[in-house]
Amino acid sequence: IKDVIDYYMKNAGIIREQLLRFGFKVYGGVNAPYVWAKTEKNIDSWQLFDKFLSEANVVATPGSGFGPSGEGFIRFSAFALRENVIEAMDRIKNIQL
Repeated sequence: IKDVIDYYMKNAGIIREQLLRFGFKVYGGVNAPYVWAKTEKNIDSWQLFDKFLSEANVVATPGSGFGPSGEGFIRFSAFALRENVIEAMDRIKNIQL
Protein backbone atom coordinates (compact mmCIF):
# COMPACT_ATOMS: atom_id res chain seq x y z
CA ILE A 1 0.00 0.00 0.00
CA LYS A 2 2.84 2.38 0.81
CA ASP A 3 4.32 1.87 -2.66
CA VAL A 4 0.98 2.76 -4.29
CA ILE A 5 0.61 5.87 -2.14
CA ASP A 6 4.19 6.91 -2.92
CA TYR A 7 3.56 6.45 -6.65
CA TYR A 8 0.54 8.75 -6.68
CA MET A 9 2.16 11.30 -4.41
CA LYS A 10 5.13 11.44 -6.80
CA ASN A 11 2.62 12.13 -9.59
CA ALA A 12 1.13 14.92 -7.47
CA GLY A 13 4.63 16.36 -7.02
CA ILE A 14 5.17 16.36 -10.77
CA ILE A 15 1.85 18.13 -11.37
CA ARG A 16 2.54 20.66 -8.63
CA GLU A 17 6.08 21.40 -9.82
CA GLN A 18 5.08 21.81 -13.45
CA LEU A 19 2.08 24.04 -12.74
CA LEU A 20 4.29 26.25 -10.57
CA ARG A 21 6.79 26.39 -13.43
CA PHE A 22 3.99 27.47 -15.77
CA GLY A 23 3.18 30.36 -13.43
CA PHE A 24 0.10 29.04 -11.65
CA LYS A 25 -0.50 29.66 -7.97
CA VAL A 26 -0.80 26.10 -6.65
CA TYR A 27 -2.21 24.46 -3.55
CA GLY A 28 -2.11 20.83 -2.42
CA GLY A 29 -0.22 17.92 -3.86
CA VAL A 30 1.87 17.60 -0.70
CA ASN A 31 -0.34 15.62 1.69
CA ALA A 32 -3.00 14.47 -0.76
CA PRO A 33 -2.94 13.40 -4.41
CA TYR A 34 -4.90 16.43 -5.60
CA VAL A 35 -3.44 19.69 -6.86
CA TRP A 36 -5.46 22.89 -7.05
CA ALA A 37 -4.40 25.66 -9.43
CA LYS A 38 -5.73 29.21 -9.33
CA THR A 39 -7.29 30.16 -12.64
CA GLU A 40 -5.53 32.84 -14.60
CA LYS A 41 -6.65 36.42 -15.10
CA ASN A 42 -10.39 36.62 -15.69
CA ILE A 43 -10.88 32.98 -16.69
CA ASP A 44 -13.40 31.06 -14.61
CA SER A 45 -12.95 27.40 -13.78
CA TRP A 46 -15.18 26.15 -16.59
CA GLN A 47 -13.41 28.31 -19.16
CA LEU A 48 -10.04 26.92 -18.07
CA PHE A 49 -11.46 23.39 -18.11
CA ASP A 50 -12.69 23.96 -21.69
CA LYS A 51 -9.33 25.41 -22.72
CA PHE A 52 -7.35 22.47 -21.31
CA LEU A 53 -9.77 19.98 -22.88
CA SER A 54 -10.03 21.57 -26.32
CA GLU A 55 -6.42 22.72 -26.74
CA ALA A 56 -4.48 20.05 -24.84
CA ASN A 57 -6.89 17.10 -24.53
CA VAL A 58 -6.32 17.22 -20.76
CA VAL A 59 -9.16 16.78 -18.29
CA ALA A 60 -9.14 18.49 -14.90
CA THR A 61 -12.06 19.31 -12.61
CA PRO A 62 -13.54 22.83 -12.58
CA GLY A 63 -13.46 24.16 -9.04
CA SER A 64 -17.04 25.41 -9.26
CA GLY A 65 -18.13 21.78 -8.98
CA PHE A 66 -17.00 21.94 -5.35
CA GLY A 67 -19.24 24.89 -4.53
CA PRO A 68 -18.87 28.68 -4.59
CA SER A 69 -15.50 28.63 -2.83
CA GLY A 70 -14.10 26.37 -5.53
CA GLU A 71 -14.70 28.89 -8.31
CA GLY A 72 -11.44 30.40 -9.48
CA PHE A 73 -9.61 27.08 -9.20
CA ILE A 74 -9.17 23.90 -11.19
CA ARG A 75 -8.30 20.56 -9.61
CA PHE A 76 -5.92 17.94 -10.93
CA SER A 77 -5.90 14.35 -9.73
CA ALA A 78 -2.64 12.41 -9.48
CA PHE A 79 -4.42 9.06 -9.92
CA ALA A 80 -2.97 8.22 -13.32
CA LEU A 81 -0.03 6.47 -14.92
CA ARG A 82 3.17 8.47 -14.55
CA GLU A 83 3.69 8.75 -18.31
CA ASN A 84 0.16 10.18 -18.68
CA VAL A 85 0.84 12.78 -15.99
CA ILE A 86 4.05 13.83 -17.72
CA GLU A 87 2.29 13.96 -21.11
CA ALA A 88 -0.57 16.05 -19.70
CA MET A 89 1.87 18.57 -18.22
CA ASP A 90 3.78 18.72 -21.53
CA ARG A 91 0.53 19.51 -23.33
CA ILE A 92 -0.54 22.18 -20.84
CA LYS A 93 2.77 24.03 -21.07
CA ASN A 94 2.03 24.84 -24.72
CA ILE A 95 -1.31 26.55 -24.02
CA GLN A 96 -1.49 30.33 -24.25
CA LEU A 97 -3.37 31.75 -21.27
